[in-house]
Amino acid sequence: MSLRITTLAERPEFASSLWDMDDAWPAFMMEDPIADLFYAIAEQAYADYVLVADDEAEPGRLVARACMIPYTSKDAELPDGGWDTVIRRGWLARERGLTTDRISALEITVRRDRLGTGVSPRMVAALREQAARLGFTELVAPVRPNQKHLEPHTPMTEYAARTRADGLPYDAWLRVHVRAGGRIVKVAPRSMVVAGTLAEWRSWTGSPFDRTGPVEVPGALAPVHCDVTHDHAVYVEPNVWVSHILTQG
Repeated sequence: MSLRITTLAERPEFASSLWDMDDAWPAFMMEDPIADLFYAIAEQAYADYVLVADDEAEPGRLVARACMIPYTSKDAELPDGGWDTVIRRGWLARERGLTTDRISALEITVRRDRLGTGVSPRMVAALREQAARLGFTELVAPVRPNQKHLEPHTPMTEYAARTRADGLPYDAWLRVHVRAGGRIVKVAPRSMVVAGTLAEWRSWTGSPFDRTGPVEVPGALAPVHCDVTHDHAVYVEPNVWVSHILTQG
């Protein structure tokens, strides 16, 4: 596999198809309003922070993308608000002309037909390299463990601490990060929040949402909280903060 990984700034022709790739994200994951503070302007404002990959065997067809955002930290502690918080702080820093002192990965998305072919570890390595080129000494990531949806009622603190006999994380996506040099730091208990009416949640998931209480939704890492009386449901997703210390080259 001859994968070419560059920034979007270097290959702007990918801007028009960046978000059209066939991927495995659940539909409800696209409904976090905080996402608009990055994704709506990523091609113009963050082209150096978006990586694109194609294969020399099919040039010009996107195989994977990876995104990160520089942000201003308030203290050394990684925020409990995870993904939402770094996007909001990154947007505020850009709007106010503030100096950014940290950088966070936001996503790595691999085209559905290329999942499991070794693309993800290469994208993690490329994010590390690009963050270092941009002058950062650490890349953090609010990681979404890719097997956690199979046990949504397990607390993330318990899940993230689970290891195999060889000492590596039980979860495959966490293992990729650790093998790349990452270190699990803590859980971000409210990394992403998606709220909607019951009709919206039915359209996003196909589930009935007709009873008050926790609802298991395919692809969700935790149950969605449904309130029939007040006609809304809220999903609060926990992630796992991973720190990658970078080598300046």
